[in-house]
Amino acid sequence: MRKILLASVLALGLCACSSGDANGGDVRGDRGAAQGGVADAAKTLTVTIRSANGAHVFTVEPARTEAEQAQGLMYRTDLKPDRGMLFAPYPVGGGGPREANFWMKNTPSPLDIVYIRADKTIARIAENTVPFSEAPIPSGEPVAAVLEIMGGRAGELGIAEGDRVEWTDKAG
Repeated sequence: MRKILLASVLALGLCACSSGDANGGDVRGDRGAAQGGVADAAKTLTVTIRSANGAHVFTVEPARTEAEQAQGLMYRTDLKPDRGMLFAPYPVGGGGPREANFWMKNTPSPLDIVYIRADKTIARIAENTVPFSEAPIPSGEPVAAVLEIMGGRAGELGIAEGDRVEWTDKAG
């Protein structure tokens, strides 16, 4: 019984890592061992990016809480081209937009990280991020939301900085 209790305590401790780097930036910490793909339709949002060559639609999981944002897309290996995750609001605690630093720790697939301003235009796209890297990936300016999609999709679709991003968040 003690071994089971000790193992449970250790497992909880491993999942409760902080999100922050040594410089005080907001780098996503360990996101636990979630497996699988994007959640069912009841737990998704539709995100549309309007670019010079048309509208591009993604079905995304919302990451609204600190725990969801810390988990992100870690451990995912089955992300589809029209799927992703939207970190909104960012930051979770409020206080308005702020600069963001994401990382790829425990993330086995390259991602395009799309940093979104408060006016819902794209501030920066970090394309084809390096799997498992712990290097910070900065937004470069204050942002209000972040979208993660399959690596290379932004380039394939012609999505660029300044493009407008739309979504309706029925939860708030």
